[in-house]
Amino acid sequence: MRYAAPETIEKACHLLASEQGLARVLAGGTDLLVQIKTDVLDPVLVVDIKHIAEVRSITNDAKGWHIGAAVTGAELKEHAALRAAWPGVVEAANLIGSTQVQGRATMGGNLCNGSPAADSVPALIAAGAMALIAGPNGRRELPVEDVMTGVRKLALTKGEIITGFRLPARPKHGGDAYLRFIPRTEMDIAVVGCGVALAIDDKGVCTAARMSLGAVAARPLLVADAANALVGTKVDASALDKLAAAASAACRPIDDKRGTKDFRIKVAGVLARRTAQFALDRAHGKTTQTH
Repeated sequence: MRYAAPETIEKACHLLASEQGLARVLAGGTDLLVQIKTDVLDPVLVVDIKHIAEVRSITNDAKGWHIGAAVTGAELKEHAALRAAWPGVVEAANLIGSTQVQGRATMGGNLCNGSPAADSVPALIAAGAMALIAGPNGRRELPVEDVMTGVRKLALTKGEIITGFRLPARPKHGGDAYLRFIPRTEMDIAVVGCGVALAIDDKGVCTAARMSLGAVAARPLLVADAANALVGTKVDASALDKLAAAASAACRPIDDKRGTKDFRIKVAGVLARRTAQFALDRAHGKTTQTH
């Protein structure tokens, strides 16, 4: 196995595109290194992108936020302005593994690992994040919900890498949140994950909403029907009932040792309701903590 640590995006893409064997990108390595050690993967080339400044930065302007693909969960948590703008995204990223793991784990790696249960992905989808992609043929953007096409499958062509994420500016009265159900109290894989982002007007009426579910289908889902149940309402009990029903209806889960199909479908509705309430509280200016 060869190891390369390029200092530019262009060089990284060239290395990946020109390799005839199996090549993988190393951001934090919390998934990749385990998979190599356990013989799940045997790459010919590992391209470490941590030496590329672009993928290690967090910046913002009037249009929103740029988060590099190799920024760690710990760095996200320490960024007070980002945490205030998109607390659900930051909290989701900090559910990946232990405190020690969060010092290495990245949202780029979490997405590109291709797991339907990835914690940061539903939060990014709910926030309306775009994945920034670079490759041999230039750069493009793709909604995060369109990056994963199935289990361990990505909508990336040979030589392409995700360099970061673009988050919109937080609405004036906006809030987001992420919740998950796991068998243990921490450091486990989500049985169901749910991200919600919404905005309200001065009268408390919901003007926009997005909701995403994880671990209930072959890839994380953007559930438009659930979000639409909130728009035009004050996110009251009736609206939350419709949200929960739409969330459950969207599920296409599997049975496994962590939960049955029926259990996941039920939990999806419960989590959607709870997550929406946290997002609403934050839109009203309350500094609630989900974890």
